[in-house]
Amino acid sequence: MSKRKPIICIQNIVASVSLNQKIDLQKIVEKFPQTEYNPSVFPGLVFRLKKPKTATLIFGTGKMVCTGAKSEKESHSAVEKVVKELRSEGIQITEKPIVKIQNIVASATLGGEIDLESLVYKLTKVMYEPEQFPGAVYRMDEPKVVFLIFSAGKLVCVGAKKEEQVYEAVDKIQALLEEKELIFYPAPS
Repeated sequence: MSKRKPIICIQNIVASVSLNQKIDLQKIVEKFPQTEYNPSVFPGLVFRLKKPKTATLIFGTGKMVCTGAKSEKESHSAVEKVVKELRSEGIQITEKPIVKIQNIVASATLGGEIDLESLVYKLTKVMYEPEQFPGAVYRMDEPKVVFLIFSAGKLVCVGAKKEEQVYEAVDKIQALLEEKELIFYPAPS
């Protein structure tokens, strides 16, 4: 376990939602003129909330996709708020929405320099092509996530389905980098 505590920040959560019924998008546009809907360009309607700051795509099939939340809880409350607002304007939604987290994107700062050149030789499942992209791509099996690893000690973690998986994965990658002597922390001043 590392003595250094990483700084982890959840950037975005993508959740899929099923209402198990058809939805009249044209009726939503009439009741909520602030929504964005152009079916010739995209089949979904965009319903934005200021609080929590999210965008929910609503499809005529009764499926929705909520993006922009910074926590699982915020994601669920955004969906509940959208459904509540729709119901308040007479849009019939008969069942409780089924929300499923599809992807969590998080950033992390480890506070040390990472040797990306050596990373390729000391870890498996790593792709690093500095001419193409400045970071290394590392695929972790458990939890099943993908990291972008940058030499400045910054990480981007994608693919988690639960917030705990993000924290577990970051702790695991940090421990691995330390164990393989791939991260160098500045001397305390």
